[in-house]
Amino acid sequence: MSFDAPELELQQFRSRLLVAGAFILVCFGLLVARFGWLQISRFDYYHTRAEDNRIALVPVTPNRGLILDRDGEVLARNYAAYTLEIAPTHFRQADELFDQLQSVVDITARDRRRFRKILEESRNFDSVPIRIRLSDEEVARFVARRFEFEGVEVRARLFRDYPNGDLASHVIGYIGRINERDLDRIAARDAAANYRGTEHIGKVGLEQSYEEELHGITGFEEVEVDAGGRAVRQLRRTPPISGNNLVLTLDRGLQRVAENAFDGRRGALVAIDPATGGVLALVSSPTFDPNLFVDGISTQDWNALNNSPDHPLLNRALASANPPGSTFKPFMALAALTAGKRTPEQVIADPGYFDFGGHRFRDDKVGGHGLVDMYASIAFSCNTYYYRLAADLGIEQIATFMGSFGLGSRTGVDLEGEANGVLPSPEWKRKRFRRVEQQKWFAGETISVGIGQGYNAYTPIQLASAVATLAADGVRFRPHLVRYVEDVSTGSRRVIEPEPLTRLPLAPRHVEFIKHAMEGVNLEGTGRRAFKDAGYRVAGKTGTAQVFSLRGATYRERQVRERLRDHSLYIAFAPVEKPAIALAVLVENGGFGSQAAAPIARQVLDYYLLGIDPAQPALADEAASDEIEPSAPAGEVAR
Repeated sequence: MSFDAPELELQQFRSRLLVAGAFILVCFGLLVARFGWLQISRFDYYHTRAEDNRIALVPVTPNRGLILDRDGEVLARNYAAYTLEIAPTHFRQADELFDQLQSVVDITARDRRRFRKILEESRNFDSVPIRIRLSDEEVARFVARRFEFEGVEVRARLFRDYPNGDLASHVIGYIGRINERDLDRIAARDAAANYRGTEHIGKVGLEQSYEEELHGITGFEEVEVDAGGRAVRQLRRTPPISGNNLVLTLDRGLQRVAENAFDGRRGALVAIDPATGGVLALVSSPTFDPNLFVDGISTQDWNALNNSPDHPLLNRALASANPPGSTFKPFMALAALTAGKRTPEQVIADPGYFDFGGHRFRDDKVGGHGLVDMYASIAFSCNTYYYRLAADLGIEQIATFMGSFGLGSRTGVDLEGEANGVLPSPEWKRKRFRRVEQQKWFAGETISVGIGQGYNAYTPIQLASAVATLAADGVRFRPHLVRYVEDVSTGSRRVIEPEPLTRLPLAPRHVEFIKHAMEGVNLEGTGRRAFKDAGYRVAGKTGTAQVFSLRGATYRERQVRERLRDHSLYIAFAPVEKPAIALAVLVENGGFGSQAAAPIARQVLDYYLLGIDPAQPALADEAASDEIEPSAPAGEVAR
């Protein structure tokens, strides 16, 4: 037994104590180092995280810009209304909440369908409306019992409204809820941040093409929230900047008269100011009510529009290309004068047909028009004259000249969805057809092109732009609908300056002759009845375009199904001495141009130039008395 044992044990204890103390000091060192790293090196990061938990950034949606006509009449506006909405965290309990809410606010089957549809398209952080446009009484009832409905809130929102209903709907367009395709477009222009909190976006028309101007800049509120996510107080607010207003070249009164003139018939009208290219009226008939789309269109309404044989959602003015018929003839005559292939005095003998390549091309007047000069060929619409002229000019020369007027190409109007149309040429045919035997251009095809038939296919806005170019002595402007963009914050205006695309090298004497002949159309020719006693000088041209081939048979309108009847067309400008308006009218399956399209043009020109509104009873009586006028002599109504 050793007497040193106590000292050894004490030494061992001290060693252990030293090791334990060192371990504790190391641990404390590590804690201090970690604390220092978190508090100093990572301070900014964790401070931001803490603030994010305490402060919520709430987007503030800007007011959408207004759309107004040339006189300041509102075509699209906003109004505030209350909505009943459910938070994303309670989507799974939606059906149960609907049943509970039924005792407080009426929830219809349509509301439930709309909720499901929006939920499918919505981003998962958006609240979704259960009911929209709550009355004050409904809001009061819900607020009194809000504690019973966790996750449901009343919110004040702005709604888009089109006060004129279906008036100019194809021009204005409409807004709708943002879907995945819209999100892709927003991301492509790096604008996702500006659309936080925004639920709607322009879908068609000016609402779509001027979306960036109309939307505005989203604002933000910094709100302090409690642990339950409820707002406690507002810390800072960056107000939104309202979208810009669009003031159009469109005349609402003229648009109304033009739409009413169609009286439910299918067709289109485009009226342009020849001096600027400003669109005064743009009609596609039938129309639709854009208000149906704002909150999500019902299945019933969508089926009615989408399945209608009249295709009311189709913008015929921009997207429907048809043969121009005899409205092509003034341009053919001008091409002949420019190329030196004809003089105004040259006369042809019209036997009522033109033989070419073993095929007989017939005129509408049996027996022909007799001796015809260029003036008579336009005024009385002689097909035989233009059969021969087309053969003399050739397809290449025709295509080059017509292309200079913008036919067969987009006009560049500030609306999306414009069609190219078809300006026929050998090059076009080679690109159009795949089989080699179909790609060859045959000389006989040129003959039909000369009277606006064959492969010719142009949109109403192209025809309106072409006749406006003629009225402006060869200066072609880009058609546009927006006159100026107004900044609501500063009141400043950004004017959309007229944009001349080209000045055609036309001889003034040739242009004046064509204008004179087109005036003769309405004084003694095919448009005579429609413009009887007009209080202004008007130059025009009627046209009738075949919908299907007669294959040599005689056309009898009453024996042909309505959808297969000829299209009715008319182009015009007035006053002749100083044109203020140029227009093109298409009435689908309307028959002769003088019967359907020309009377519509007369109403539009009377209103614009004389202020005569056909909706007034006295004027309606006068119009009815005109209906008993005798028909034009045989041969003076051309197809």
